[in-house]
Amino acid sequence: MAELLTPGVYYERVDATSPAIGVVRMDIAGFVGIAPRGPLDTPVPVESWRQYEAHFGGFTGSAYLAYAVRAFFENGGRRCWVVRVASKDPGGASAAERLVGSAAREVWRIAASSPGSWGGQLTVSVRQTSRAQTRSAPGPGVAEYSVVGSTAGFERGTLARISQPPLADRLRVVSDVDAGTRRLIWVNQDRDARLPYETPLEGLDPNQTALIESIEYTITVWESGRPTALYDGITLIPEHSRYGPTVLGRETEPLKLARQGRLPSPPRPIVLEELRQDYLDGIPGSLDLLEGAPDPVVLMGGADGLATLSPYEYVGEAVSPGASDVEKALKLRGLRTLEEVEEVASLAAPDVHIQPVSTPLFLPPPPCVPDPCLPGPGPGPVPALPGTAMELPPVFTDQQIYAVQSAMVEQCEALGDRVAVIDPTANSALDARSGEAAAIEWRTRFDSRYATFYFPWVRVVDPLRASGGATRAIPPSGFALGQWAAADFKTGVHRAPANEPLAWAQDVTAAVDAARHGLLNERGINAIRTQPGRGIRILGARTVSSDPDWVFLNVRRLMIMIRKSVYEAVQWAVMEPNEFRAQAKLRLAASSFLLALWERGALAGEAAAEAFIVRCDESNNPPSERDNGRLLMEIGVAPVKPFEFVVVRVGRTGNEFEIEEEGVSRGGM
Repeated sequence: MAELLTPGVYYERVDATSPAIGVVRMDIAGFVGIAPRGPLDTPVPVESWRQYEAHFGGFTGSAYLAYAVRAFFENGGRRCWVVRVASKDPGGASAAERLVGSAAREVWRIAASSPGSWGGQLTVSVRQTSRAQTRSAPGPGVAEYSVVGSTAGFERGTLARISQPPLADRLRVVSDVDAGTRRLIWVNQDRDARLPYETPLEGLDPNQTALIESIEYTITVWESGRPTALYDGITLIPEHSRYGPTVLGRETEPLKLARQGRLPSPPRPIVLEELRQDYLDGIPGSLDLLEGAPDPVVLMGGADGLATLSPYEYVGEAVSPGASDVEKALKLRGLRTLEEVEEVASLAAPDVHIQPVSTPLFLPPPPCVPDPCLPGPGPGPVPALPGTAMELPPVFTDQQIYAVQSAMVEQCEALGDRVAVIDPTANSALDARSGEAAAIEWRTRFDSRYATFYFPWVRVVDPLRASGGATRAIPPSGFALGQWAAADFKTGVHRAPANEPLAWAQDVTAAVDAARHGLLNERGINAIRTQPGRGIRILGARTVSSDPDWVFLNVRRLMIMIRKSVYEAVQWAVMEPNEFRAQAKLRLAASSFLLALWERGALAGEAAAEAFIVRCDESNNPPSERDNGRLLMEIGVAPVKPFEFVVVRVGRTGNEFEIEEEGVSRGGM
């Protein structure tokens, strides 16, 4: 530090010590299933039921996904990722669309923002408007520009109509605007800055004023007769800031936004695509984009892609690191897309069990007093069109269901950072006589420390038929994941997510008494029971592992949290000098983190020394290992139940870290 003699403020750089290890979130779930709308095979982060509806639509008889997500949020969930699946084969999912233009020249394609028959309920109106008007000043004219009363509302690329009766109207594109001299420039003096459709303005009477007005379009969208969106100032010129396909083009991929820490905004109902550009040949002549075109128009041709749905849409294929975008789009489907989302801590695919029923169609609401703030009277209610009812997916066989669920478990085991929730099949959940035996038989197909199983299904009041009080049986995964999140926020990931009343649940599909509960619990099946005076509760928190060290779900999730937290926090140590100072920093960071967990009750032991150990010194980092560029930190923790120590080995090899996990049973617990 330099000697300080003169009073003042001085800057001094101080290297920070190793960053503290923070607790990563384990409440974030990943759902894969069927939805009426939304992007296909694209993970979308959702933080409320309203956001889910905005992105994927509401309840449908063709899917359980909406019910599972609603159960998740009703029971304490705060954030999840949703992936919509559908068939991409020829004749599969497609978006409803309509070509817009005159009878001679169709120039734009207006399409629903995502595939599905829902687009058939969209009605679109495209009307010509004029947002800016001015008059030219009389006097000696110059064909390259016009002096006007005001340039407000005009910019480069504005399509303008010049009227001076009884002469025919003329069309020009503004090349530039000089607000100081109040000039609209038709031909740019800079040849490099000229637009391809610039033409001098000739043939007008210079002693008379001319009306100059901009030409734009207002696009209004109705869904089932209700105003949904309005986009004004849409222009035909690509160089304009409000060019239609630019303003209403395909939106940014939600996953990219989420990686930047931002939630994607609700999707627009429509997208606008350029069909052809030769309509610009009509400048400076007559441009009749919408002359004689019907208004409004109903989008047509959308398909849900559910009739040919198969397990492949859920599972997809592995993609090599150097794969092209086309190959990724074909192979990265369903569960595969969630491999890239590191914050996902659990997986569920309730729609592999779907027992589809037709979604009831409701009549449009009766007309009401018009709201002056809404865009015009609208085209009126649009009845359901032929073919717009959502397709019904097939009922999967047991082999197909097992293929998807085993893929879930394989992903969790391969990544080591998430747990799969296995729902029982519909046959086992809905059969009052043999359901329990069928559930036990299905449970025996799995043996993994990264999966858990719940039984039976849960009945909820069906929002599609709520007026009649009808209920619908749905898989329990959404309720379970919501309870996981609630337990994490209330106590911590070390708390067993069980023995709390289920919200939004009306009944269970199979009654489980004490004797049956013991039988299910012994086989690693978490029972959902109705108890007098206590409501419906999950009374079990076990994995489907046969390893006694990994029986309890909270232990499994606690260890995943520790691994992920340590791994993310020690990345700073890569390329650091491998000597005692770096080892001491790592020991301090890990010890402080584990001490905080012990104080919160996540680790067993009357003293911190009994709860965890951290070794990163000369005893496990001899000179021979340091010469090979290796650094090893061993962390041992004692979860509160049911065994003492799990050792996490953090090793640096070259320029990256590796983490191993092993159980060390010491008996007595």
